[in-house]
Amino acid sequence: MILHIVMLVGGLVLILLGANFLTDGASSVAKRWGVSELVIGLTIVAFGTSAPELAISVLSSLQGNAELAVGNVVGSNIFNILVIVGVSALVFPLKVGRGIMLNEVPLVILSCIALLICANGPFLDGSGHSVLSRTDGLLFLLFFAIFMRYTFSITKNTGAQAGVSAEPVKELPVWRSALYILGGLGALIWGGDVFVEGASSLARSLGVSDAVIGLTIVAAGTSVPDLAASVVAAVKHRPDMAVGNVIGSCVFNVFLVLGTSAAIRPLPMGTISNFDFLSLLGASVVFWLFGWFFRQRTITRFEGGIMVAAYVGYIVAVLIRS
Repeated sequence: MILHIVMLVGGLVLILLGANFLTDGASSVAKRWGVSELVIGLTIVAFGTSAPELAISVLSSLQGNAELAVGNVVGSNIFNILVIVGVSALVFPLKVGRGIMLNEVPLVILSCIALLICANGPFLDGSGHSVLSRTDGLLFLLFFAIFMRYTFSITKNTGAQAGVSAEPVKELPVWRSALYILGGLGALIWGGDVFVEGASSLARSLGVSDAVIGLTIVAAGTSVPDLAASVVAAVKHRPDMAVGNVIGSCVFNVFLVLGTSAAIRPLPMGTISNFDFLSLLGASVVFWLFGWFFRQRTITRFEGGIMVAAYVGYIVAVLIRS
């Protein structure tokens, strides 16, 4: 078991380092080609925050570990909403912009509903077990393209986008940019392979399913960078960035990560049930309610505590169910 934990931690470190180097290298190349920093933030940096989930879910799909691929996304999004927003609000109450509550948060709810419907497609049709088909995956990728088009249209109209870092992109020498990109991709692939193997082996040694590992350990591990980024944003009194980071990650995870994984190979749900999908939908609705009502679009420390407690309750329920 110790070896499996070492593989899990080592793989995650490689994934996080790979995502960081890949993002830095790609951002530098884009900057050299004259791409604006805002566009870089909306594309390359946003992709970089979802690279760990993408690497793990795609490799899990390729290796036939569908429960790990789906559990990683569902668990990460639940963690993002309840823990990241909750902890950020505990650090400093989050006053959320009206535009975010009207436009962006409903997109998170939409992604949860789309996932719930697609996962239950065969059941609703009476044709078999729940599975995300290649058709579902391609549909998710289409939704992702629409989301990106919407994001760019907002940028053109307002000149800014919530959640996008305004930090300048450092332009690196060409050789270093290439080294960062190649090394980052290599670390992502290698780390993802080691991580998936370690997670699956750990699940078998503990006598639990890949779904449980994906919903808990893997989900929390891949969301640590997002947690750190949002908490720092909250401390710096930048609530839109703290919340925008969560929104972007959630939408990317469902539409890009699951879309790509399902397009590669259909993903049977296995032991991941409607309890998990409904928990995700419930978390997103609570996020919207706390942000929109009660304290004038402010998620208070009390509400943040409720969100964190709800996540603890969800994890306990998952462990009991397993």
